[in-house]
Amino acid sequence: MGKARMMHYLPQVEAGAIKRVLMELQTQYPKLGVCALLPELEKDKVEVVQAACAMCSVQLVGAIFPALVKDEQFLTSGVWLMCFEQMPYFALHENLPVDAAEAARKMEDIAADIRAQIDHQPDITLFMLFDAMVPNIGTLLDDLYLNLANRVHYAGANAGSESFQPMPCLFDSERLVQNGVLLILLTSHKGAILEHGYHAPEHTSYATSTYGNRISQIDWQPAFKVYQDLVREQYGEEVTAENFYQYGVHFPFGIVRANHHVVVRIPVALADDGSLFCVGEVPPNSVLTLLKAPAVSTVETLHKLTEGLVKLNGEVGGDELSLFYCAGRRLHLGLELATSELEVFKVMTQAAQVAGALSLGEIGGSTLHGYPLFHNATLVASRW
Repeated sequence: MGKARMMHYLPQVEAGAIKRVLMELQTQYPKLGVCALLPELEKDKVEVVQAACAMCSVQLVGAIFPALVKDEQFLTSGVWLMCFEQMPYFALHENLPVDAAEAARKMEDIAADIRAQIDHQPDITLFMLFDAMVPNIGTLLDDLYLNLANRVHYAGANAGSESFQPMPCLFDSERLVQNGVLLILLTSHKGAILEHGYHAPEHTSYATSTYGNRISQIDWQPAFKVYQDLVREQYGEEVTAENFYQYGVHFPFGIVRANHHVVVRIPVALADDGSLFCVGEVPPNSVLTLLKAPAVSTVETLHKLTEGLVKLNGEVGGDELSLFYCAGRRLHLGLELATSELEVFKVMTQAAQVAGALSLGEIGGSTLHGYPLFHNATLVASRW
């Protein structure tokens, strides 16, 4: 018997349809497990998925995203059942601590649990789904790496609402939680490829006062004033408090790291005191640059993404691939161009299926020793 298809999209979230898919797969894989992806408009259907899996005695994990990715489309209905031949180790943690010392201890405990599972096995990917409302994801990743180093490959994405309003968005067979993280250990898995295609202009500034994902000052001046000046000087556009959200996604910050890797940060909120809030933390004294839509090379991005997948796995034509696509990138490029990227990705990879979601931040290894970085505006792809 040949290997069964492991990724199944159902256009309606119905217990009977889910049960039929699971029972058919169980004939070949008795220890079957499922990671279910739901779009935000189907958030009330988590209990339906949980009940269907319980009827089949199938272990379940999952998350709610703004939309799903299916081959060349973004969809706001239905469910992805991304199945495992055997349910891997997973852990669902809610209400992650924000205090630095408590967060460090929590990550130390999580890392100890993971080390107990991997036993020096090669090619293990730690796949992480965070609630996008967790404010200190970058710090948590740093703490995790301090304890795990390169024992695993790192990959993941952020779940939740595109409105950035708090919402329980991570679940397992019994719970639905928020402010947490879902961890899955994928064995015999070489990791994911992450690309965004932005290139940093020469002009840089310094984030001289930050706290978490809040930038209070840039070059010792109020952050929003500097942001307005940079957009006006470099791109000839006037940003006001009224049109800020409209412009922010088109003029994100880039954090320029020592290895010249650019980590994108999209500003999404403006405080009364002129502070800017980004999706993801901005470390103090970060070197910042301003990015713009034309600086995104979608052709280059997709070539790098495809080449990276092939280099990692060998030929991926005919494989089932996962893809998480940043919601901010879709806003930035527009639906037509974003959909075109999905179409080109499917053609270039010759994948049998592409399954995933519209995400609110992405996690992948940097070019240096696989260090996990939290990104915006990226695509994260891997073999399932």
